[in-house]
Amino acid sequence: MKLLTRRSAERGHADHGWLQTWHSFSFGEYHDPKHMGFRSLRVINQDIIAAGEGFPPHGHRDMEIFSYVLEGTIEHRDSMGNHAQVKPGQIQVMSAGTGVKHSEFNPSASEPLQILQVWIQPNRIGLKPRYAEWTPTPAQVDAPKVLIISNDGREGSAHISQDADVYRVKSSQVFTVVHELAQGRGLWFQLITGEVTVGGMKLQPGDAVSSEEAGRFEFVSSGPVEALLFDLA
Repeated sequence: MKLLTRRSAERGHADHGWLQTWHSFSFGEYHDPKHMGFRSLRVINQDIIAAGEGFPPHGHRDMEIFSYVLEGTIEHRDSMGNHAQVKPGQIQVMSAGTGVKHSEFNPSASEPLQILQVWIQPNRIGLKPRYAEWTPTPAQVDAPKVLIISNDGREGSAHISQDADVYRVKSSQVFTVVHELAQGRGLWFQLITGEVTVGGMKLQPGDAVSSEEAGRFEFVSSGPVEALLFDLA
């Protein structure tokens, strides 16, 4: 199978003092014409936000945005009237649609907040803005592969307006996760923690691998692992 790697050290990085951020794709002042996105996947930012800091109210439109919390707590407020705090293992999903303003803060006075922020381009513009949260069921907490986002909300996943399936891959021990990629689709695997081997390639934290070749992919861990797997039209 043909695999392309995106190593952690090759990502864009910005140090804003209160924010340390790494960009898998071009974002803000980081621009790399070779890495503008992957299919409908436009942004994967790994953000570490200092205690008491965050993003003040700002606007988005025509983008499906979700935050996957790794450590700490993220506090969300938006112009739709939503106010929530989301913790590790949970995600918050916002369809910006025709336009929405939101703020994201670390409410802790002492602990950092770490998230993956992901943007996916919608399959149509001008949608009505909406907000939702996803929390694993007791059966999903320790499951190695769980569907967290989809176009149809199946298996209790959060809904977005795009033909994209996003899986949380997570285990506290050595394991193998299998994914079958259908013809005409693309796969992006973003490793967060741990070490994984796929197709003879060894991945370290922050590394990613992608493919547009249909077939069976086996992700073999050497210990505890956390990752996101994208299956995209």
